[in-house]
Amino acid sequence: MNKVFNFSAGPAMLPPSVMAKAQKELINWQGLGTSVMEVSHRGKPFIAVAEKAESDLRKLMDIPSNYKVLFLQGGGRGQFFSVPMNLAQRGKVSQHLVSGQWSQIAVAEAEKYMQADVVAKTQEREGKLWVPTQDHWEIDDNAAYFHYCPNETVDGIEIDWVPKSKGVPIVADMSSNILSKTIKVSDYGIIYASAQKNIGPSGLAVVIVRDDLIGLARKDTPSVFDYQQQSNNDSMYNTPPTFSWYLAGLVFEWLLENGGVNAIEVLNRKKAELLYACIDASDFYQNKVADENRSKMNATFHLADAALDAKFLEQAEHAGLVALKGHRFVGGMRASIYNAMPLEGVQALVSFMQDFEQKHG
Repeated sequence: MNKVFNFSAGPAMLPPSVMAKAQKELINWQGLGTSVMEVSHRGKPFIAVAEKAESDLRKLMDIPSNYKVLFLQGGGRGQFFSVPMNLAQRGKVSQHLVSGQWSQIAVAEAEKYMQADVVAKTQEREGKLWVPTQDHWEIDDNAAYFHYCPNETVDGIEIDWVPKSKGVPIVADMSSNILSKTIKVSDYGIIYASAQKNIGPSGLAVVIVRDDLIGLARKDTPSVFDYQQQSNNDSMYNTPPTFSWYLAGLVFEWLLENGGVNAIEVLNRKKAELLYACIDASDFYQNKVADENRSKMNATFHLADAALDAKFLEQAEHAGLVALKGHRFVGGMRASIYNAMPLEGVQALVSFMQDFEQKHG
């Protein structure tokens, strides 16, 4: 089998060593003669897995003790409605920075439970997509919370700064960039992330929530999405997605063994710089995002001649470079280079792009 580099935006590739370990343990986990998928989530063996996963994530992100870590179901979309429902007692208005598709969907969900005001949106400036900085807008001191998505996978847009809110809880959808760089958790009231990009397989959502933001839910909040209920029950109010939780724990171990978030941030920056340098080196490829908003996780680009798109994708796949087709809303190409993507994969993509341009440019 030829080596394949998977550039899928999600579900995304997992570290090969993690997959190999999971494969080895699949039918005889910890010598029990069963799979981790077949044991009780309330039994001592799995509770140990859950506790270690949380402990490792706390180490990786330096999560303060006044924050709870919840492992929930429903993915990122589940949090689009869970956040307004859980913060309802703080106020009747949420505020939002819309930088792309996902933050826009979060607004649509929030509107079902409270007034959702958009304070700013991505704009086109000098032919590039650009996110207005905070000197162009402000957050209302009376808002229940402020929501934004630091990395938008569809357009490849990143916000590399943290909004200032004067006490209003900052809620960040970090589904596609959690654990990819160092952050200060205390800058946020709530951080949430679906797992299938930098954490593990789909089916799991991680929510990091400050203690004072728990217990403020609407009375009609479903118990399985109530932060208070889940916190009281160690994320096991209902049967959790045990296999996803187990694999997330293996990914956390892998990160710690490879130098933690500081080390992966250096590698991620190197991968992104290499790929964008290739895109910028000629007129054959074009990136439509302002330099300061270019995503280090999802590099989008278009061929100058869109008629070559199909040929590019076909030949890339033959070269072992898969899942490069851009999102259906924007077209073009998208290379998702999450933590598990090795530098070797980006080097192979750049070499292919240069070769393709020589043949067809």
